[in-house]
Formats: sequence, structure tokens, C-alpha cells
Amino acid sequence: MTSRQVESKSQLQAAQKLQMAASAVAIEQKQPFFSPQLTSYFIAGGLAGAASRTMVSPLERLKIIQQVQPTTAEGQYKGVWASLVRMWREEGFRGFMRGNGINCLRIVPYSAVQFATYEQLKKWLTNYGATQLDTPTRLTAGALAGITSVCSTYPLDLIRSRLSIATASIPIQQSAPVASTRSSQPSLASAYHTASAARALTPGELTVWGMTLKVMREEGGVRALYRGIVATSAGIAPYVGINFAAYEALRGVVTPPGKSSVPRKLLCGALAGSISQTLTYPFDVLRRKMQVTGMGSMGLKYTGALDALRTILRTEGPRGLYRGLWPNLLKVAPSIATSFFTYELVKEFLGAS
Repeated sequence: MTSRQVESKSQLQAAQKLQMAASAVAIEQKQPFFSPQLTSYFIAGGLAGAASRTMVSPLERLKIIQQVQPTTAEGQYKGVWASLVRMWREEGFRGFMRGNGINCLRIVPYSAVQFATYEQLKKWLTNYGATQLDTPTRLTAGALAGITSVCSTYPLDLIRSRLSIATASIPIQQSAPVASTRSSQPSLASAYHTASAARALTPGELTVWGMTLKVMREEGGVRALYRGIVATSAGIAPYVGINFAAYEALRGVVTPPGKSSVPRKLLCGALAGSISQTLTYPFDVLRRKMQVTGMGSMGLKYTGALDALRTILRTEGPRGLYRGLWPNLLKVAPSIATSFFTYELVKEFLGAS
């Protein structure tokens, strides 16, 4: 190859690079941040989150109770069916839905931010289609979307955890006998009975705003609303990344062209959710432990996520990091399946690609 041919080839490559860069800039300029598509992602994601969490609200509450209940006391919630029957007997349908209002209040913006951020990051990381969307890119986009969504709604998640266990009859774990001067105190009213509270909670404290004020007043202000966020962020990044990557990978296998029936779509989401939740479940346990460490009667006092991890491994062993996994898996399969299915359905209805 002559020097003139080499020079001509170099010029051609440079021209192609400039053309690709110009195209990318043009595409990016045509994509305003608050585009109609982004709005569709927000709406579809919010509706998907609300539908999926309401569907599995009793199992979600049971999972939280089993994660945080003391292991040394009697009267624990054991077994999925027996615990659900007990919850119904003690609190009725209201017990099944306890915490679901704030859960939906949290999950709508959480899911909306997560789906919209993921879709937007996929475009940015692939330069709006200029490069291939591979598995590492999906994992990166999912991880960043998960961190963004959890940081934007974390206080609501903490309050939801408190409300979920506030009325459950979890046995008190005490390090010292109760003083005799308190033995004459009247029992809690049946409508708000709980063995996990250090004192009777008022009806006002069993609301979202009331519990928020209580946590801020008694546990260190606004900072207390973010207790456990480090463990949560560390767990949510791989969870959401694996969730999205597994779902999109499974779509090619479970729902190939011509075989995209509703059962197949639901199965795809269920498998993706089960895989991601099982792999990252210990982080979820640490998050719950940190969120209720301010409730003194639970017997949980940790200085941080690492202290909580060491304590769980020392007192309960590795099994302690998977407490509540079974009801969680029963919850995850229909929840994630409903979430992805609803998201795709609403997104298609709104005309978003």
C-alpha cells in the first residue's frame, strides 16, 4: 500500500468519525431531557410499582416482620401460611394492608424514577444507539438507576418498615427485667396492640406523618430518616442491575418473536426477580435491621452496617442473612412479573419505544 493510499484511508476514517460524532450530537440535541417518551417511562413505571406492591402487600409485611423479630424470644412469626393466618386473626384485612399506603406512596415515585432512569441511561451509555447494548451496559444502567431511585425515596421506605411492624405482636427482647414500678401500667388498646413497642403508640403515630415526626423527634432529626441507606445502596445497585439485565436476557429466550403470550411475559419477569432477589437478599436483611435499630424494644443496637453484619453472623450465623427469604420469594415472583408486565403494557399504550 502506497503512502498516498494510507493517507487516503486515514482521511476516510477521520471523516467517518467526524460524521458519527456529528450524528450523535444531532441525535442528542433532538432528545430533550423532559421528552414525551421520558414522561411515558415515568407514568408506566409508577403504575407498575403500585400494581405489583399492592398485589403482594401481606407477604411484604410478613417478610419485614420475620427479618427484624428477635431470635431468642418466644411467639415468633414462623412459617408463611401460619403467620398469615395469625396476622389475619390478630388484625384482620387491615393487618394485611398495614404499611401498604406508604408503600405505594413510596413505590410510585421509586419505580417511576428507576424505570425512567434506566431507559435514559441505556440511551446515554450507548450514545443513542451508536454502540451495542450489551450485558455490562445493562448492569451499569440498572445499578445507577437503582441507586438513584432508592436515594430519592429512602425516608418513605424507612417509615414504611416502622409502620409494618408497629402493630405486629413481636415479642419484646429485653436485656434486663422490667422495673416493678411499670408493672401496673395498663395494657395497650386492642386496636393498636403490639409487643414490639416500648410504649403504646397513639393513633396519630400510626400514620405516615406521625411516624415521621416520631422518628425525627426521638432518634436524631432528619439524619435518622436515612439510617441504613449505605447498606441499602450497596444492595440495590447489584439487585436492580441483575434484575434488568436478567429480564432483558430472558426475554430473548422466554418470549422470542411469535411467542410473546401473557404467561410467557409474566414468567420472564418472575424468573428475573427471583434470581436478582436471591443473590442480593443479605443486603435487604441488613437494610431492615438498620431501619429498626432505633426501636429499643426490638433489642437491635448497631453502630453501622458492618457492625450489624458482624453481629448477625456471630449470633445467628450465615442463615441469619436469609431470614424471611421464603415469603420474599413467594412475593417476588408475582411482584416483579406484574411490575414488568404492567410497565411494558402501559409503555406500549402510551406509544413509547
